[in-house]
Amino acid sequence: MNDETREFDVLIVGGGLVGASLALALGRAGLEVALVEAHPLRVNAQPNYDERSLALAHGSRRILDAMGLWPLVSGEACPIHTIHVSDRGHFGFTRLTREDEGVAALGYVLSARVLGNALIEALSGVGRVHLLAPAELRDFRVEGEQVCADLTHEGKALLCRARLMVAADGVQSRVREQLGIATRQWDYGQTAVIANVTPDRPHRNVAYERFTDSGPMALLPRTGDHCALVWTLRSDAVEELMQLDDAAFLARLQERFGFRLGRFRRAGSRYAYPLQLLRARQSTAGRLALIGNAVHTLHPIAGQGFNLGLRDVAALAEVVIDAWRDGSDIGGGAVLNRYADWRRADQRRVVAFTDGMVRLFSQNLAPLVALRDAGMLALDLCPPARHAFGRLTMGRAGRLPRLARGLEL
Repeated sequence: MNDETREFDVLIVGGGLVGASLALALGRAGLEVALVEAHPLRVNAQPNYDERSLALAHGSRRILDAMGLWPLVSGEACPIHTIHVSDRGHFGFTRLTREDEGVAALGYVLSARVLGNALIEALSGVGRVHLLAPAELRDFRVEGEQVCADLTHEGKALLCRARLMVAADGVQSRVREQLGIATRQWDYGQTAVIANVTPDRPHRNVAYERFTDSGPMALLPRTGDHCALVWTLRSDAVEELMQLDDAAFLARLQERFGFRLGRFRRAGSRYAYPLQLLRARQSTAGRLALIGNAVHTLHPIAGQGFNLGLRDVAALAEVVIDAWRDGSDIGGGAVLNRYADWRRADQRRVVAFTDGMVRLFSQNLAPLVALRDAGMLALDLCPPARHAFGRLTMGRAGRLPRLARGLEL
């Protein structure tokens, strides 16, 4: 027996960056939205050298700007002016520059803390967004034209009814599992080691993606002339790297990356994340939609994961708001099919791109190495191909939602 029943237009399960972004977009348009999160949503105002970084594509910056978030975070976002891609020990390399692409920045590097704080601040000013945190989803079912979700909130049972439910609850999505949606999964046998490091030369707003025989290594520029490191290694080599003291860790990093940034002189705390590819077989079911890591989890190569999830938000918000304004059923099959059809091409394209890059650069056969390096040089020398590559990495390929074009909903 539920202690209370509440009704909403949309119920979003998962209050991370992707789920909170969708809540903000829908709430500002006037829909009644419930955002369910297992942990308290709190602002952490203290700066932290070790905080996790996000690589925001140019298109993602436009989405945040159109949602009114960019002014809240722009002061702490480090622009990327150049992307330098190279193959360690081989001749292949290519570069993307903001001048060639005609943009102020190819992307930005921003801490997840800063963006999370901005979302919490923005959501607090939207009366139609109801934060249910901490809360736990216990069960849900579709009854007619509503989804009924049984929650535990503040120690009490709560029944929430909504016309649409959205799963933004991550790679281990309970909603997806309960729906029985099959996934395609692949364990890369790799682990990403994340840390912030400080070189003794300024990064000059250059992002480096360096492919090595153990996996890709990215160094992203951050404010204050330090860099966010994403170092991918074979999983069986991670424990030894994590146990090194800072001096030995920096020496190992120096040997793998080289001296383009001079000597590395400081390292923050290290965190290790096993890597896998996950792709849900479908992104919708009856009155339910999946977004972000609940529908696709990628290798961090080229930093596409969060950006892909943010485009899910932009597309779903657009089709739902358009239907709501037209008086249509926002959780009906026509709306959900429009979202799924729209997102399918972008999701497949980015999954194929990231997965293909990992597999290509994991091969060390001499003929294949020569072929891929020749391809990188050709890309560097061929502006049309380089622009196509740039549009993909910047989130500008395919049919873009209004938010990704910088337009308000």
